[in-house]
Parts: sequence; C-alpha cells; structure tokens
Amino acid sequence: MPDDLDPADPVPSGTPPEVGVGPWPGGEAAWPDDSRYDRELLRDGDRRNVVDAYRYWSMDAIVADLDERRHPFHVAIENWQHDLNIGSIVRSANAFLADTVHIVGRRRWNKRGAMVTDRYQHVVHHADVTSFVAWARDSGLPVLAVDNVEGSTLLERTTLPERCVLLFGQEGPGLSAEALAAADSRVAISQFGSTRSINAAAAAAIVMHEWVRQHADLDGSSPAGDD
Repeated sequence: MPDDLDPADPVPSGTPPEVGVGPWPGGEAAWPDDSRYDRELLRDGDRRNVVDAYRYWSMDAIVADLDERRHPFHVAIENWQHDLNIGSIVRSANAFLADTVHIVGRRRWNKRGAMVTDRYQHVVHHADVTSFVAWARDSGLPVLAVDNVEGSTLLERTTLPERCVLLFGQEGPGLSAEALAAADSRVAISQFGSTRSINAAAAAAIVMHEWVRQHADLDGSSPAGDD
C-alpha cells in the first residue's frame, strides 16, 4: 500500500462514472433543429468538459457564444523557460472568461494543463516584451505586473481596472526586469509563510478571481460543470 494512503480509507472499486451525456434521447428523429448543435455529438453523446448549457453544441458555436460575453481583461504570461504552468493559466482564463491570453516569448507552450480549454480561449503570441507592450498601448490597456517585488501594492487593497492586462511571470524567477519596467503598475498577493512566492498558476487564478469579484456580473456565471 502506498505510504500516503490510510488503511481506514475506503478503497475505490468498479468503473468510474462517465463524464457528460450519451446520445440525444429519442434518436435522430428527435434532434433539435438548431445550427448550434453538432450532429456527431447528438448521435454519439457529449463527453467533453463543458457546462451543461453547451452540451451537444459544436466547438465553433460555443466560442461564438463566449465571444458575446467575454470580460474586458486580458492575461499575459512570459514564456522564456517553457513554463508548465501556462496550460493551467489558460484553463483558468477560460473559466473566468478572459478576453485573450497572450504568450510573450517562446511560441510553444505545454498544453496539457489547459485540458483542451485552449480550443475555446483566444490565445495569441508576442515575440518579446517590446511587441507585447506596443500592442497593449495601441489597445489602450494598462499592464498590471503581478509579482511580489518592491513597489507592488497589495492585491487585496487594489481596485483593478475593468479593462487591463494581467501580466504574470515564470515559476521561480517571476517577471523579467524588462516586463516590470514596462508595466503601468505592480500588484502582489498577500502571503504569510516562508516561501518567496506561490505557484504561478495559482497566483494567476487568484488575481483573475479578484477581477471577477470586483467587476463581473455574477448573475451571468455558471454554477456547475463537469470536472
């Protein structure tokens, strides 16, 4: 028995329950007459990790619907070290309905942590900090660097702009000096332990949720989805 298991805990058994839904009840004759629905999903079932409101919808239809409701904040991540957290950040950006995720630096990133949410989330690439900042300036979006460095204000005491870019750094070193210098402001998450920083993906989720807490219409949120 592995060391981290308690002998008193119940041992999982049997086949885990299937995620999602099976074929549309009633067969093809009962399929809805709506262009948003995907015929293959209606026929075979929908096992994707999507909220119930999007069951059987095509991917294009889901993206189009999300585009009607996206929040006006963007997320950017420096990618000099091929950070494995980027996939998780993209997944959180999808959950909090960010407008776009911007990858700054290397174009390639590990998509495993995104759990295919990158299919529904706009992701664009900028070759370097200079080109990213130029895009932000042209778009009229202030850049908020998230890092616990000198000059940062506490996130919990900061009013986040409704339209902005939340810029995150690499796991470990944080943001580059160039990115910090180019940012319009800096925010840090309150911490009370011995470690210098928390996980980059966790930090990104916290800050995105704080934006949602301050600005989002919570009546438009989805209460549940499949894991």
